[in-house]
Amino acid sequence: MPAADAQAPPAVASRHGSGFWGVAFAFLIVSAFATLPSPLYGLYRERDGLSAFTVTIVYAIFAGGTVAALLRVNSIAARIGRRGVMLAAVVTTMVAAALLAAWKDLPGLLAGRLLTGVAVGLAAGTATPYLIELAVRKDPNASMVRARTIGTSVNVGALGIGPLVAGCLAEWARQPLTLPYVLWFALGAIALVALLAAPETGARGSPATPKRQATGSRPSARIPIPAAAGTLTAFAANGLFAGLSGLFLATTFNRPSYALAGATLFLVFSAGVISQLATARLQASRVLALGTISMLVGLALLVTSVRLSTPSLALFLMAGTLIGAGAGALFKGTTGLVLEAAAPEDRVALTSALLIALFVGLSIPVIGAGIALDQGATAPDTVLVFAILVGLGVAASGRALLGPRPSVSHNERMRA
Repeated sequence: MPAADAQAPPAVASRHGSGFWGVAFAFLIVSAFATLPSPLYGLYRERDGLSAFTVTIVYAIFAGGTVAALLRVNSIAARIGRRGVMLAAVVTTMVAAALLAAWKDLPGLLAGRLLTGVAVGLAAGTATPYLIELAVRKDPNASMVRARTIGTSVNVGALGIGPLVAGCLAEWARQPLTLPYVLWFALGAIALVALLAAPETGARGSPATPKRQATGSRPSARIPIPAAAGTLTAFAANGLFAGLSGLFLATTFNRPSYALAGATLFLVFSAGVISQLATARLQASRVLALGTISMLVGLALLVTSVRLSTPSLALFLMAGTLIGAGAGALFKGTTGLVLEAAAPEDRVALTSALLIALFVGLSIPVIGAGIALDQGATAPDTVLVFAILVGLGVAASGRALLGPRPSVSHNERMRA
């Protein structure tokens, strides 16, 4: 780095510093909106007469919008920049919130969730690389680890904030299918103002444009298969718990509380944030091992808690905490392995690949369990089958990640 660029002027550094937190706040608002309706689906069932299968369609539409946006976010960022993508994500979130608040029918719910998926995909695929670049522009000697940890913590933790707020409003406020969306529209406006003050980090016209890649001048970035598999299975465990927790609370434990349903999801995803922060000083291999063990123990406790002759709510919540903590640790470890070895122009594409695995993992158990329940399967049997499948996937991917990683070394040799 030239000497002139080694230290940013104080005014520029200050702008990058404030922009960093503005981007983090916008990322939190968009990500939290992804799971905001989770405790409200019981109300949607009553209002629109939804079946369990219809709710799975709503989840599938959200997941489809997210994956579609993640597949395109690299080329979009190359054209309009990191800040442009984040601005588009926040605006799309606000449109989705307005639509969900105003259109009181199933088509409105479907359209709103599709737009939500697009917004989440745009933000999730851009925010962490953007945060890393803002931190390095502020201080070229700064470590990427802190910025990356904040990005992954916001990504995971925000998924619990939305359900907590929506659940509490549904429990104690009027118009539970309107007020949360009005609140998020206002928060989106604040996030827009914060983003407008953030500087661009020069993504437009970068070497990562599709045209440059098409010439064959440099190999396309590819995510190691074990990292993708580990992320998918980790969040499949999260998705299994999150997708069935409301049903179990209302039926198995006789606790049909919207606030408790939201607080339970907050507990799961908050555990993921805490595990990321608590393992800050550990090597990636140790973090991955702890995360894998935590998820396997959590899945075993989940099955046990709902199949006891007297189901145990305490054991159920402990299971969710261990599953969430394990998923957070594994996501942190895999993100670190991938992004630290990546060239700057590859970070959006690689982050998008990891996040596709994350959101597909979150959605598969919800969709599968919904279909199983619609066909007459019992909730305890459904969770048993999915826990076995997810547990096998977690164990296999954990073994691959903790063993030799030739795919990562190969990528590094290619870049060298």
